[in-house]
Amino acid sequence: MTTERLPNGMRVHLVPFAGTDAVSLLVLVKVGSRHEDDAVWGGSHFIEHLMFKGTTKRPATVDISRELDRYGAEYNAYTGKDLTGYWVKIDAKRAATAIDLLSDMLLNSKFDAKEMAREKGVIIEEIKMYEENPIMHVEDLLEDAMFEGHILGKNIAGTAESMTAMKRADVLRYRDAYYAPDRMVVVMAGNVPKNAMALIKKSFGTAKKRKAGPESPLYARKVTKGPRVRLQTKPLQQIQVALGFETVGRGHADNEAIKLLASILGGTMSSRLFIEVRERRGLCYTVRAAVDSYDDVGTFVIRAGLDASRLKLAMDVIVKEVKKIAAHGVTKEELAMAKDHVRGGLMLRLEDSSERAEFFGRQSLFFNEVIGPEDRLKQFDAVTVADVARVAKQILDMKAMSIAAIGPYKNAKQLLAQFPTL
Repeated sequence: MTTERLPNGMRVHLVPFAGTDAVSLLVLVKVGSRHEDDAVWGGSHFIEHLMFKGTTKRPATVDISRELDRYGAEYNAYTGKDLTGYWVKIDAKRAATAIDLLSDMLLNSKFDAKEMAREKGVIIEEIKMYEENPIMHVEDLLEDAMFEGHILGKNIAGTAESMTAMKRADVLRYRDAYYAPDRMVVVMAGNVPKNAMALIKKSFGTAKKRKAGPESPLYARKVTKGPRVRLQTKPLQQIQVALGFETVGRGHADNEAIKLLASILGGTMSSRLFIEVRERRGLCYTVRAAVDSYDDVGTFVIRAGLDASRLKLAMDVIVKEVKKIAAHGVTKEELAMAKDHVRGGLMLRLEDSSERAEFFGRQSLFFNEVIGPEDRLKQFDAVTVADVARVAKQILDMKAMSIAAIGPYKNAKQLLAQFPTL
């Protein structure tokens, strides 16, 4: 791997590897919805869309898409609560096209007023799509409960009202504050051409160094009596339910133990929850546990899609399993299997150039340094049974849990009646 920091502060990583004729170019920007103020709620996601709406060199959306479609490229972008990503995966012979086009989009997009007005309508429809899709929307509801009163709890895309009210001048102000070179990481992975660094310096290196906007306020945990609940009432036959527990931020030493705990509890088709809830009782189609982290806080989430008529029985089983692992921890065999699962999953993901770019890019963006896959796996290998037992006891506190559900319940009281005594 070759790493350089350009004079403007932008970090660049070239990650060549054999066995592929493709190359992936990823640009990560350390900005997301948690950096927004009320005037630009939904602005990070809006800017992501607008980067595809024309530049001075490529005036229209079709000029961008046609150039990539011509070569069969895959391309897209995404917005999170603390980062935004843009990527192109393309025939390595066309790497120069990807570099020129992505740099042009990120540095020279026009943000035309008419296009902005038109795209607001597109985003409002996207917001409706998520709100009307229970599988997608239940996690938004859960984080609204978990991070009540903090920007982390607000929807990444904003609302129809916030999008309608957003002014072009505020969007440009926000973009200029956070799309600063020292908040950006460029990664090229796969069959990287020899002149890649020179091409990146010639394009991305032209961005002017400037002072970036402020970081968002840190999250401070709120102690509440009983679970925080968010409910969307819908006459569904299958209820989407999510249980959330606060965990540590992404740089904490316990993160590996927490991720292994999630794998053992509900991360695979042989996990405790999958076996007990689906295989032995047939109470659901999906049930899983997963972990996500921000700089200052994380989430441990259990999700399930359940038959409305058997929700009470399913929640009895789920809560029993959560309490059991919190009280008694895990076995040596379970931990060894979870470590093997993490290793195998990482090795499979890193066969793909886009996944490899993400692996190194996110480390650089959030930690300002990178380690290789084997060093990352050593962090998991160092976790002990006692470590997993300790974090399980600390995190899986049913009285500090948040609950989100979408189903035929009129209020939180009716929903909580389906749960055992917490």
